[in-house]
Amino acid sequence: MCFLRRPGAPASWIWWRMLRQVLRRGLQSFCHRLGLCVSRHPVFFLTVPAVLTITFGLSALNRFQTEGDLERLVAPSHSLAKIERSLASSLFPLDQSKSQLYSDLHTPGRYGRVILLSSPGDNILLQAEGILQTHRAVMEMKDGRNSFIGHQLGGVVEVPNSKDQRVKSARAIQITYYLQTYGSATQDLIGEKWENEFCKLMRKLQEEHQDLQLYSLASFSLWRDFHKTSILTRSKVLVSLVLILTTATLSSSMKDCLRSKPFLGLLGVLTVCISIATAAGIFFITDGKYNSTLLGIPFFAMGHGTKGVFELLSGWRRTKENLPFKDRVADAYSDVMVTYTMTSSLYFITFGMGASPFTNIEAVKIFCQNMCVSILLNYFYIFSFFGSCLVFAGQLEQNRYHSIFCCKIPSAEYLDRKPVWFQTVMSDGHQQTSHHETNPYQHHFIQHFLREHYNEWITNIYVKPFVVILYLIYASFSFMGCLQISDGASIINLLASDSPSVSYAMVQQKYFSNYSPVIGFYVYEPLEYWNSSVQEDLQRLCSGFTAVSWVEQYYQFLKTSNISANNKTDFISVLQSSFLKKPEFQHFRNDIIFSRAGDENNIIASRLYLVARTSRDKQKEVIEVLDKLRPLSLSKSIRFIVFNPSFVFTDHYSLSVTVPVLIAGFGVLLVLILTFFLVIHPLGNFWLILSVTSIELGVLGLMTLWNVDMDCISILCLIYTLNFAIDHCAPLLYTFVLATEHTRTQCIKSSLQEHGTAILQNITSFLIGLLPLLFVPSNLTFTLFKCLLLTGGCTLLHCFVILPVFLTFFPPSKKHHKKKKRAKRKEREEIECIEIQENPDHVTTV
Repeated sequence: MCFLRRPGAPASWIWWRMLRQVLRRGLQSFCHRLGLCVSRHPVFFLTVPAVLTITFGLSALNRFQTEGDLERLVAPSHSLAKIERSLASSLFPLDQSKSQLYSDLHTPGRYGRVILLSSPGDNILLQAEGILQTHRAVMEMKDGRNSFIGHQLGGVVEVPNSKDQRVKSARAIQITYYLQTYGSATQDLIGEKWENEFCKLMRKLQEEHQDLQLYSLASFSLWRDFHKTSILTRSKVLVSLVLILTTATLSSSMKDCLRSKPFLGLLGVLTVCISIATAAGIFFITDGKYNSTLLGIPFFAMGHGTKGVFELLSGWRRTKENLPFKDRVADAYSDVMVTYTMTSSLYFITFGMGASPFTNIEAVKIFCQNMCVSILLNYFYIFSFFGSCLVFAGQLEQNRYHSIFCCKIPSAEYLDRKPVWFQTVMSDGHQQTSHHETNPYQHHFIQHFLREHYNEWITNIYVKPFVVILYLIYASFSFMGCLQISDGASIINLLASDSPSVSYAMVQQKYFSNYSPVIGFYVYEPLEYWNSSVQEDLQRLCSGFTAVSWVEQYYQFLKTSNISANNKTDFISVLQSSFLKKPEFQHFRNDIIFSRAGDENNIIASRLYLVARTSRDKQKEVIEVLDKLRPLSLSKSIRFIVFNPSFVFTDHYSLSVTVPVLIAGFGVLLVLILTFFLVIHPLGNFWLILSVTSIELGVLGLMTLWNVDMDCISILCLIYTLNFAIDHCAPLLYTFVLATEHTRTQCIKSSLQEHGTAILQNITSFLIGLLPLLFVPSNLTFTLFKCLLLTGGCTLLHCFVILPVFLTFFPPSKKHHKKKKRAKRKEREEIECIEIQENPDHVTTV
């Protein structure tokens, strides 16, 4: 191995270059030996993956379980709201709450809700008979353990100029029925049965009351509609698989019956499928539970696995036909598997970081863990199972067997005597090959299109300004979208779109969004309620809210009764002996915790209820209220917590969902920076970082403009976008920086001709496979479809439009390659002149 030093180049540059070349050639040598090993033992490498798939796949069928705890999946695992719930539960146990407000229930528990909506223009208050019939039907249900009934009016119109805000009409009414289960397994089963009967009853009552629209919801409805997505998607996933198989088969075909590889495209997709099945088996064997977010794994794994399949096919086409098929397989491995190993490693690193303890969403963590296993098995199955298939296909090609019918291809003389259709079916491409073409694989229709048409068009000087304008438009929309990112804390984003839960949520948002849910305000330390300064602090904290407070009612009672209670003894004495004994105030007994020390009574904790006025974007405003109240509990003299069961899902949700993609992005950036001087070329990593950043920000901005929120599904798609972009841009960029052509334009043409076919095949198969998701009526699959469509589209745009143009403007320079080639040409011309002078009679042989 010889390394020449450029004039003026520092010694450190030489050592870095030597290290890069040693590492690169070492990896290529390892992959070459791996290819030789597979080609010499194809049966072994074909059998082992098949046995693993059968073993784990069949074992998984007996262990299949679905996840039933939706809160565990989608709520932040470590949040202050869960600590506040535990504290509220310890102060005011659920089994002591008989007839209280909703926020008494520290977990939603078992419940049934119904919204009765009148026809447009009608007044729900004038349809009391239908409401009472519905209510009586619910209360007459057997096995019920009803706790309390709450009701609200929606779409309220007040009497004009009314001082006491009298209601003129209302469009809807909401009734909630809570069940007392107290954590008992028996009562929980009874409650589950009651909820099922409740939903059936609402459907029956809807048929009886045509003038009312009934929208029902039960505690299990969210889980049922979340799991419903998996049921709706089963047939669509099979259709998607058929589409990918068809696309891969057709894109791997040629008119040349000898060199066409349709079955290899088919087997490549099946290789990825059995690797996914094996990963699923390992997941269920390790006591994993299935949930609907895992629907994305087949599409994620397919996008990476088929990339390796198509790259190996392209690598096979670039090998020399006169070599034995075993050497051709080894050369293809040496050419392709180095880059594929690097991209697979980055997949594993990014999803491994997503599965780390830093991830606060359990659904994201489970998904990333499964994705890591899928990537490892994907890599193993590609070089073993698919590699063995490539060996057998290469052997058939070397022995001149038909790529489809597996029969011997007849000679050209025999074909000339046969009909045209027979010649077309059995032609091996010799008729199309001209005398100056040394590579018959150039007749592949994608390669032919890129070489003869697209490469010349995209590098045309008149096309480049339009590409620059296109990128500026792309960047502008992406930046505009990145400024409008919104978190998707709403559980509705993960449910089937035509489910009762979504219908209920839409009606509730439309007619009951004027007020926030009831927020429990818990004072968990002894407080001098009789002190005027404390009273002012409480009033200040509750200002801006509609408060249901024993403190406020008690102060009003003292004022009305003209009773003075300015000290602790009088305050507590009147509270216990007079206020709490009145029938209208008895329900406040459960809101105060007394303790007795000797002859003295103390108030050690109490609770109030707050309701905030909100607009249509109720959830965002509730989060703002929560973020505003919590710091006050630390800065004020009053120690309190605020809680509502919905806080468990919304508390720091935006931070929880963005942390995984930030960690994954940082991991990719760190790996690429650390390998700046260790991989093929530093400028290759630099361009890769720019390309991945552009694609990631483009997908993020465009999906926001497409009304996609930042929920756990979109975050997983963003992590995947990082890897998908690297998977497709890395081979193109590294081939460009290592190319030795005269100009950048020739280098980018060479890169597109070498890797463009595999990139186009894979992205086309990937995007076509997404189409069935469009017909699944589920918000989860809509999000998955939009994000993955943008991922594939932006990557395709960069690989075939943006990079081919921008790389002709910016470094790396190709001047030193041009000087070397000129020197070699000059030396060759001098040698030829010498030969001509020595042999003047044999000039034509030179």
